[in-house]
Amino acid sequence: MTVAVDELEHLDDEEVYRQLEEARRAMSADLLRDPVTLARGLDRRFRMRPHLKLIGDALAEVGRGEVDRLLILTPPQVGKSTTVAEWFPFWWLCMYPSDKVAVTSYGDDLALRRGKRIRGYVEEFGDEWELRMKAGSGAMQDWEVTTGGGCRSVSVGKGLTGFDVNLLIIDDPHKDRADAESEASRRALHDWYSSAALSRLQPDRSAVVAIQTRWHPDDFAGRRIQEEGRIEDGGRWKVIHLPAVADPKFGPDPLGRERGEPLPHPKIPTRAVARLKAWWAQKKATSIVRDWHALYQGDPQPAEGALVSEELLRLLRDTTTVVEPQKIAVSIDPSGGGRDVAGVIGGFLGEDGRVWITDDVSAAMSSAEWSIAACRLAYRTNAAIIYVEWNFGRDMCVLAIKTSWEKLQNDGEIPKGKLMPAIAPVRAKQGKLLRAEPIAQQMVQDKVRFRGVFPDMEREWSTWQPTDPESPGRIDASCVLVYGLIPDANQGAIVHAPLPQAPEPSGRGGRPGGAASVYGRRIG
Repeated sequence: MTVAVDELEHLDDEEVYRQLEEARRAMSADLLRDPVTLARGLDRRFRMRPHLKLIGDALAEVGRGEVDRLLILTPPQVGKSTTVAEWFPFWWLCMYPSDKVAVTSYGDDLALRRGKRIRGYVEEFGDEWELRMKAGSGAMQDWEVTTGGGCRSVSVGKGLTGFDVNLLIIDDPHKDRADAESEASRRALHDWYSSAALSRLQPDRSAVVAIQTRWHPDDFAGRRIQEEGRIEDGGRWKVIHLPAVADPKFGPDPLGRERGEPLPHPKIPTRAVARLKAWWAQKKATSIVRDWHALYQGDPQPAEGALVSEELLRLLRDTTTVVEPQKIAVSIDPSGGGRDVAGVIGGFLGEDGRVWITDDVSAAMSSAEWSIAACRLAYRTNAAIIYVEWNFGRDMCVLAIKTSWEKLQNDGEIPKGKLMPAIAPVRAKQGKLLRAEPIAQQMVQDKVRFRGVFPDMEREWSTWQPTDPESPGRIDASCVLVYGLIPDANQGAIVHAPLPQAPEPSGRGGRPGGAASVYGRRIG
């Protein structure tokens, strides 16, 4: 309601006060439309973004009783906890001042921070909605307001006995991957929720809202969806799944994004699409494959689904076995296909018939950079051949390598008379799984060994899932190297991924082992 200044001049003081009060009450009511509107109206630092508006609308549905189970899945640090675990409880108490709210999280400290923030909102803004702290209610983790409502903030697994709950908020119930992957920890969480937590909900008005990043197929969100189902499938939970990068495999995007479009971020303007894409691309580049899909895409995969186990990869490390290189090579998987990491791997075919991987200089690189890196590696290892994944960009790859070799010669890094290695194509199978499975099988059969420890490459092999739409550059480049040095490996693929096990001994050299640094030359 708007009252013009010139109109006020003709009204007595009592009428002016009445109209101003009416305008104030109307504004207060407008702020309670949903928690995000309230946050935006009271905190100038709160940044409205499309995904937060979507979450705010869903929370308002919970407040109206239209939904009593809401699950929100987003990447870390996009404003979900501030919105759901802080502003939403305050909004709920403004709407229902006699209700009891419980805010839980994986740890007491985090839950306590949420409770203190909610209490701060009551103390700073509560008078507008006649919400005031009860005298003597001094405990930060358990406090009341004069109308009978209140808030308790505790870690999951404890602290709700004797506390009636109208609104239960579960904010990141898993501390980290280790916690989520612990069967005992997951069992304790599920038991607490089904026994202690749900038993405290009241019959007059109650709801559960959970927010988390995903870690494991059987984490809190996974179990709820599996056991109780989604609303659209006839289940109970309304699920808002907001991956960092939209992907049709998750169904219609809640924000209407097309494939590849980025999720907004509170600290990046929504219109700055290039910055948003760069932000999520940087997160992808600095995360292992498994974490990217779990935390940022909300699509966790079981560890046992990986093609190669960490245990097997450790067994393949061998820096002591004496072996004579028969053909030294560098392999390249150019950056592209939606990622920036170019795979550049060095190795050789030994007289024992194995492929020995000796170098990994893969990184996020442009075509000029990966070709320079490959040429430097080829010169340093005296490689006779450079294998290139040839399914795309054949002419570009050849030109980039030749240009870089000439540049390094002109710059004096490579002698002028040094011949450039031959460039050979490797036409690996188109499907990522079809090209990776045979190499995994070569590892199980002890046809591939590592001349050292390669954490990034090993991490990719032990975390990449056959369901992933893309395979990282190091995996692809190592596949190219093996296919180039052992062409027969490209003839077929196994039906199932190899089980984690020790490599089968074959040929010379025995089991991998040792720690001495030896580059693949015959010793003695």
